[in-house]
Formats: sequence, C-alpha cells, structure tokens
Amino acid sequence: MAKKVSMYGILVALAFIASYIEVLIPFNFHVPGMKLGLANIIVLLAMYTGGLRTGITVSIIRIVLVGFTFGNPYSAIYGLSGGILSFVIMAVLKKTDFFGIVGVSIAGGVTHNIGQLFCAMVLLKLPAVFSYLYYMIFIGVITGALIGIIGEEILKRTEKIVDFI
Repeated sequence: MAKKVSMYGILVALAFIASYIEVLIPFNFHVPGMKLGLANIIVLLAMYTGGLRTGITVSIIRIVLVGFTFGNPYSAIYGLSGGILSFVIMAVLKKTDFFGIVGVSIAGGVTHNIGQLFCAMVLLKLPAVFSYLYYMIFIGVITGALIGIIGEEILKRTEKIVDFI
C-alpha cells in the first residue's frame, strides 16, 4: 500500500511539474488557454502502467492542483470537463486493444478540446465558441500524437523499472 501511495505521489508531482513547464513556456496557438498537454504524458504512463484507476486519479488531482495553483476555479472547471471526457474515451479505446498508445492519446487530445469547448458554451452561454471546433480538433490531433509518441518512447525505455505491484 505504501508503495502504491508513493507512486501516486510521484506521478502527480511529475504531472504538476509538466504543467508548470507549460506555464513557463509560452506556446501561441491563437486560442485562449490552449496548451500542449505535457502533463498528459504522465497520465498516459499512469494509465498504461498502473491501470485506469491510477490514471484517472493522477489526472483529476493534477487538474485540480494546477487549476488552483496557476489559474482560477474556472480553469479547474474547464480542465476537469476536458480531462474527464478525454479520460473516459481513452479508457474505452485502451480496453478495445485496437488502438495503440498514440491513437488513444490522439483521441484524448481531441475529446479534451471538445469537452472544454462544450464547457465554455454552457458557462458562457455562447454557442459561437464552437466556431473553434475544427481548429481545436486539428490541434488535438497534433498534440495528441506528439504526447502519445513521447509516452510510448518513455514506456519502452522504462518498462523494466516501472512496477506498480
């Protein structure tokens, strides 16, 4: 039990650091709040090494901590709306064993953006935010692929040292 709690702490800390790096490096995607999603590398690693429960736990804790540390309550709400939707889709796709980690990550990137757009539409009562949909899908595919490729490489290189039992 102590080993599992320690691993959760390490994964949340790594995801938090990845989020902090994103705050420091200005990426301009021409959409407010748009980021690369570096912390999702850690969520993927958690999901593929520790299982779905580990992945969702790390994801939710990281989103809440980052939202309140580097943003505001609204950024936490937007993050949770995208994060939970994307995790559900990634979990379903992972269970099918049809998609590899890159495909799962791409689906996660796209659905994360869709979840945030839907949240913005509801909170702002502004359906026009969906005018960003095609752009957000395109960016989600690119960033999801990048995150998936990096996650896959990390998994290959660390599979012998990662042990969640």
